[in-house]
Amino acid sequence: MGESITFWVLAVVSVIAALGLVFSRRAVYSALMLGVVMLSLAVLYAVQDAPFLAAVQIIVYTGAVMMLFLFVLMLVGVDSSDSLVETIRGQRFWAIVAGLGFAALLGLGIGNTLIAAPKGLAVANQNGNVPSLAELIFTRHVFAFEVTSALLITAALGAMVLAHRERTEPKPTQRDLSRARFVEFGRHGKNPAPLPGPGTYARHNAIDMPALLPDGTVSPLSVNRVIARHEAEEGTLAPEVAQILQQEEEGK
Repeated sequence: MGESITFWVLAVVSVIAALGLVFSRRAVYSALMLGVVMLSLAVLYAVQDAPFLAAVQIIVYTGAVMMLFLFVLMLVGVDSSDSLVETIRGQRFWAIVAGLGFAALLGLGIGNTLIAAPKGLAVANQNGNVPSLAELIFTRHVFAFEVTSALLITAALGAMVLAHRERTEPKPTQRDLSRARFVEFGRHGKNPAPLPGPGTYARHNAIDMPALLPDGTVSPLSVNRVIARHEAEEGTLAPEVAQILQQEEEGK
């Protein structure tokens, strides 16, 4: 009874999360929905007396793979728009072919389970879940296992080759960057010093707090323009920052 209730509850949650993953317009929401699906699958594996698959689902997929997605979101940004231009010719056709092939394999798998007589969990795990799983992988399904391993290694190498870029010029050092800043200062009068760090109020340390100069006044360079314009509309903007914004508007 408890197994059936767990299955139907998590099945509904998994389907709703999967639909949210597909139809969500924000990459962050899609990543969160993917995490919900993976955790639900892990619980279903554990209920079906497959502790090894449940642990792998949490450690490898929910842990490692989700961290990769989060790193990609951190690098790309949550507000970046996807390009709709096809850079690979014929990718839609091959995507449809791959989808039909996956649907055929899924149908064969479901049909095999419906036609063949079930053995039951007691027979499948008579030697233990992990030893029985290892025996199937390295005896009956060893060819598929090795092919999958080769594909994963090839995909990793292909990703590194595609992401690698040959550097046509030497990488600038800190000395070169510092010298370039002072050259810009001599030519255009641009301040060579780095921007002041935000969040230097006495009881605050947040990125939305401006930095303070040695005399205690607000440093306009550390104020985010979006926050500055919002405060300007409300009339709570510091006079120094308002003056900088006015100068920028006159320069445009």
